[in-house]
Formats: sequence, structure tokens, C-alpha cells
Amino acid sequence: MAGGFPQGGDSGGRTADGVGIRTFPFPVERSVCGVGMQIAPMDPDRTWRADAPLDRVHRIDFHIVMLFDGGPLRHMIDFTEYEATAGDVLWIRPGQVHRFSRDAEYRGTVLAMQPGFLPRATVEATGLYRYDLPPLMRPGPARLAALRAASDQLRREYEDTETLPLGLHTAVLRHTLTAFLLRLAHLAAGSGDAARPAEDSAFTLFREAVERDFATNHSVTAYADTLGYSRRTLARVVRAAAGETPKAFIDRRVVLEAKRLLAHTDLPVGRVGAAVGFPDAANFSKFFQQHTDTAPAAFRAEHR
Repeated sequence: MAGGFPQGGDSGGRTADGVGIRTFPFPVERSVCGVGMQIAPMDPDRTWRADAPLDRVHRIDFHIVMLFDGGPLRHMIDFTEYEATAGDVLWIRPGQVHRFSRDAEYRGTVLAMQPGFLPRATVEATGLYRYDLPPLMRPGPARLAALRAASDQLRREYEDTETLPLGLHTAVLRHTLTAFLLRLAHLAAGSGDAARPAEDSAFTLFREAVERDFATNHSVTAYADTLGYSRRTLARVVRAAAGETPKAFIDRRVVLEAKRLLAHTDLPVGRVGAAVGFPDAANFSKFFQQHTDTAPAAFRAEHR
């Protein structure tokens, strides 16, 4: 069974229409002092949550970082099975679809972070939303020791509610969490095929707007206008940060969500298309096949 992960409150997972992929919110009511993060050992006697079977696909709207002391185990994230063992780190970002291994014992330390807990400058510096980077990291001995030391310090600060007033306690947590994430981000960038230039605020704003609106807005011009940039400026920013055009970035996000819904829900193909901004089922099928070389129904059959 999976270990001492943050357990949600009574609100339960949410879906757009009751039949989609369940999304579990950050359980802030269970955090020490109600802060926007949690860190704890992964305890084999505790589960993710009673109403989220470990072998069922779901997603979360916050970050999870697992630093393993045991293994091997397999953990699925967005159509890829990752095998992790002692010393490995697995980083699951908000919105990613994932599934625990039912029979594996998750041992180590787990960190949960609520979006918005850290200031924008830290978000950009630590690459919190670098979805292009692999979730699984295998640090060498020196980096692993540094990560464990930073994790231990973060846990001590998190559990220490006696020596500082709440405002200072929260500020110290943010600084200590930033130090841990900077190490983690450096490790994650080194795990990618090619580390890309640091993202600037313009790309961060674009990426957040796409994540918020991709299901209803596929227009580069509309995003540029909303953000106050010209199409040319937006194209330059996205190319520098993501290595692709704004349109390709938007389309890739739409395709990923369509894949998630096709593979992990029973929504009819037409309703999947509508959920990602295509009211016409034929247009959705054409779009999906153009980007995947596979018809939606065939993709669903392949992943069932």
C-alpha cells in the first residue's frame, strides 16, 4: 500500500461531469498550521485516501515529490510506467494523470505543495511547471545526500510550530522549501535530453493561461491579446522557452488532455472532443488524427 501521503478532506475528488478523471484538491485543512505544504514519511500503514483506490487513475491539483528509501516499484504518470527504487525521486505535477502500484510498498519521504504557496519568482526559478522534463530522477550520491539533508531540514521546520509565530513560520518554510526545490530543479533539468533556457515571466504567463483556458481557447492571437503581447513577441518567447511555436504548445496540451480522457474515462468520443474545445466530433477526430496518426477510437482501444 502507498504510504503517508496527504489525505484529502471530506469534499472528495471532483470531475467536470461526474464521469471524468477524478481530481483531488490539496488537503490544506490537514497541514500543520494550515500552510500550503506538507512533508512526512511514507508510512506503509496509511493510504492516499480511502476513496481513491491505488490502482485507479486520478489526478491532483498540487505537486507531489516522493524521495524513495525502498523499491523497486512502478508508478504510472501520463501513459508512461516509471520504475523507482531507493534513492530515486519522482515528481508529479498538478493535473498529471497517475496511478499507484497496488502491491508495492512506498517507503521514503513525500512532499506536497499547493500551487500559490510560493511567489512567482520562485516558481520560475525552480521550474515548477516544466512538464517537458521527466518525472523520474536518479541523483548521484553527492546530490542525493544534499537532497536528503535539505528534505530533513524542511521537515524539521515544518514540524516546528513552537519557536516562531505563524507568519514567520510560514516565511521560513517558503525559504527552506525554495532551497530544496532549487536543488531538485537543477537535478530535473539535468535529467532532460537538453536543458532549455530559463523561462521568463512572459512564457510563465502564457503557460498558465493555456493551462487555464485550453479547453475553450485554441487561438494564439487571443492569448497574445489577453496577455498584452504581439503575436511576434509571444512566438519569440515561447520558442526560446519551449522550443516550439505557441500554436504547437497549445495543440500539444489539447492532445494530452484528449488522450487522458480517451484512455481513462468512458466518455463518448464526441464528448471528449467537446471537453477539449471541439463541439463538432468530426473536427475533433480530424485534429486528433493529425497530431497522433491515430483515430480517437483506435487510441482508446489501444489503451484499454
